[in-house]
Amino acid sequence: MSRVNRLVALPLAALAVAAALSIARSSDAPAARDAAAAPTTREFVGQRLMVAMRGTRPSPALLGRVRRGEIGGIILFGANITGPTQLRALTGELQSAARASGRPPLLIATDQEGGRVRRVRWAGPVESAPELGESSATQIRREALLAGRALRADGITVDLAPVADVPGAGSFMAADDRIFGATGALVGWAVTAFSSGLADARVAATAKHFPGIGRATSNTDSSLVEIRASRAALESGLAPFRAAIGAGVPMVMISNASYPALDSKPAPWSPRIQSLLRNELGFEGVTITDALDGAAATRRRTLPSVAVLSAQAGVDILLFTGSEASSAAAFERIATAAAAGRIPAAALQRSYDRILALKQAYR
Repeated sequence: MSRVNRLVALPLAALAVAAALSIARSSDAPAARDAAAAPTTREFVGQRLMVAMRGTRPSPALLGRVRRGEIGGIILFGANITGPTQLRALTGELQSAARASGRPPLLIATDQEGGRVRRVRWAGPVESAPELGESSATQIRREALLAGRALRADGITVDLAPVADVPGAGSFMAADDRIFGATGALVGWAVTAFSSGLADARVAATAKHFPGIGRATSNTDSSLVEIRASRAALESGLAPFRAAIGAGVPMVMISNASYPALDSKPAPWSPRIQSLLRNELGFEGVTITDALDGAAATRRRTLPSVAVLSAQAGVDILLFTGSEASSAAAFERIATAAAAGRIPAAALQRSYDRILALKQAYR
């Protein structure tokens, strides 16, 4: 932990709750079409959706959803990206649709962990997480800064990285070279340095996958994963998240695994795991699910149903990586649940405020 303590705190220690709410509600924050009007239920819900798109230009239907306030963020994959000029045009078109209709700016995200997990191929880090973990905190921070500058130049404001998982025996994440090192202390300082570098470039970092999938032996996107470790054993995997939260990381991604020692419910729709993150670890920023399409498929549930469950549990942003039609259907189901009171108005407001504070900080 001594190496962590020597790092400069992230600029988004700026996301303390009081300051965040003040920013989100200020008269110059792009909160709604009419600054004096309260958001509608559909607008509250829309800010909580981050969705995938098909192709290298947004479809008219997707742009319509942005204009109506039914989408708060877009996740981009390699298939959406062909080069810097195209990527800047794509992100510009998306943001223009939001701006022209008086919506808050979109969060535009991608997975840029380093090594093989780099959607923007001309940006770094070229080194994999284990390679970065063998260097210094200063070097990791510099590599993340350079990566963040490249992402920011092309209109990407959120990196769904770094990985804060600590490996166990047979870890699929370690086998894929996505984990910084073998111990919680090493992973903790590396995650903090990586997050700091992104923040220096005004890109929001996302510590993932809470409360840790380092012990998983198969991919949670395609397999039903139960991590049957004791509460005491799971504690060691929380160390990197504690370090990142202490340094002000703005976002935390919730894993798709189940943790029987913590809750009988899967992590995305577990209020107990939300409580662990917020009440025990003191996280005040924005939470985001892992891809709910994977959670739905591996548990043989519909995507709209798991989306509603995750929203009810209190996750701020719901991530959809499947078809545009499937995320649109999920939006309608969540909006219906919210209108019926099955997602409390106070919870909608809390998530909305946190998301707008994040957008203001990284606009």
